[in-house]
Amino acid sequence: MYDIFVSELIDICFMTRDKLKKKIGQRIVELREQKGWSQSDLARACNKDRQAIEKLENGKVNPTLFTLLEVAEALGISLSKLLDQI
Repeated sequence: MYDIFVSELIDICFMTRDKLKKKIGQRIVELREQKGWSQSDLARACNKDRQAIEKLENGKVNPTLFTLLEVAEALGISLSKLLDQI
């Protein structure tokens, strides 16, 4: 199990910033769609505008840790669950 964690950590460390932003965005889309939510639904749930969610999902912005926490809480999951499988 430790080997898997270290391997995933190394993958993230050598990922480009753009690739990481896109993977985070894809993960948010996946989780949002699992709930059957639109971008507007997620935006309302985390008190953001739809365009902010669109930019986040498209990897156009570099989200802060706090923004990711807000999105995770709006989706009813932990931050670690949001970042799982990135």
